Amino acid sequence: MKRTEIFGENDSGEWTDSRTGCRAAILKDGKILLSCESKTGIRTLPGDGLEANESAEDCCIREIAEETGVLVRPTDCFLEIDEYYGDRKWISFYFLCEIVGETSMRLTAAEQARGMEPKWVDLKEAEAVFAAYSSYAGTDEDRRGMYLREHTALLTLKEFLQK
Repeated sequence: MKRTEIFGENDSGEWTDSRTGCRAAILKDGKILLSCESKTGIRTLPGDGLEANESAEDCCIREIAEETGVLVRPTDCFLEIDEYYGDRKWISFYFLCEIVGETSMRLTAAEQARGMEPKWVDLKEAEAVFAAYSSYAGTDEDRRGMYLREHTALLTLKEFLQK
């Protein structure tokens, strides 16, 4: 597994709090599954935060089912990204997953309010969306950081799949 760090424009140099999350790369027929927010236009690889006493793999399975209705089996953890924004450290584990079934989505109220829905997107289109991370510099640090993180993950995924 590869490990990398990202430092936000607002990184304080010291972190006092951290949060760990898990995200999934799910590929099918040249497409990748993304979580897309219709109200904000934000797209990300599906996943979110680790709950107490939950393994990274179990977090990935739960989060993907909740956000997308897709049941997955993580096959490889190919990347850890440590991000630093303000006084917080965000740790994201990225798993390559295979689809094993379907279930009902269970979005949070906040996810529903943002219009979150799963979409299969052409891999090249997803790469182009995330590669535009620098266009948000100075105007939307949250989106710049999210897209830089996802861009890094897709590049690492491509390297991983070529091995």
